[in-house]
Amino acid sequence: MYYAGIDIGGTKCAVVLGRQQNGGVELLSKEKFPTLTDDPGGMLAVLEQSLKRQIKEQGLLAAELGGIGISCGGPLDARAGVILSPPNLTAWEEVHIVDHFRAAFRVDTVLENDANACAVAEWKFGAGRGAANMIFLTFGTGLGAGLILNGKLYGGSTGMAGEIGHVRITQGGPVGYGKAGSLEGYCSGGGLAQLGRHMVEEEVKAGRCPLLLSACGSAEKINAKEIALLAEKGDPLCREIYRLSGEKLGVGLSILVDLLNPDVIVIGSIFARSRDLLWDACNEVMRRECLPQSYAHCRVVPSMLGDGVGDVAALSVIMEAHRPEQEKESSGS
Repeated sequence: MYYAGIDIGGTKCAVVLGRQQNGGVELLSKEKFPTLTDDPGGMLAVLEQSLKRQIKEQGLLAAELGGIGISCGGPLDARAGVILSPPNLTAWEEVHIVDHFRAAFRVDTVLENDANACAVAEWKFGAGRGAANMIFLTFGTGLGAGLILNGKLYGGSTGMAGEIGHVRITQGGPVGYGKAGSLEGYCSGGGLAQLGRHMVEEEVKAGRCPLLLSACGSAEKINAKEIALLAEKGDPLCREIYRLSGEKLGVGLSILVDLLNPDVIVIGSIFARSRDLLWDACNEVMRRECLPQSYAHCRVVPSMLGDGVGDVAALSVIMEAHRPEQEKESSGS
């Protein structure tokens, strides 16, 4: 049985065809496109034609397509299959994407929040495989979370469970999720850039010209990638930015560990690439703040699927939806 995955992001979209093979996912084909942020109807047409083209090029019959999984940033209504104006897709207001693809291909179609979809992917095929209770954190453009509890994806009453990035951990500080001092404000690409700009301003006020400012040309151009590059080379200011982010990450993880007592926390994107810059400060806070038994049990690991997690995530949500109920029940026992 073959499945299709559609990954919708703020800058790019992708359509993939794949199947479950030997305990993993085999990608058969993939196409990427720039996101038409102001034209959702046009974007859906592009994605539909891509999927039809890939099915034909792979020599498959439409009847062999088992279903379609769609991954998109929230807010969205997964149950109704509707995208509800995500911050980076403001023109996508009440886009009935599931109805569109269900009608076009006449197969089961599932929409899921991207953090939840990535959680399923890492749980089924990545670093969380075999865990009954797993948390996935994005730590990329923003900080979202997906929860696997008792062997099942947990979305909450309205699909908004796991939004740890919205939790305020300091009364002031960098802004994330529309809230100053939120965990996302410290633990995201945008948050790291804000920390960098603030700390550079403090250095300039003290009469110093930090390397980060010289490398970026101006405070407005400071970004997480440049901070990481300089931190890896040993720049003290950039290493301090990452240390502070790691410390705040430890605060957030301590809340999750004490509240949910997970087997493993899987963290993607920036953490996966820069674990060595974040982990010591993060772990020190967790060791101090977590309940000892919960801390000793929980592993914190980088994403195993890496930059390809989005492709697998979209496929994973439809594969999980089609998993036999008896398997779901046994995995949660």
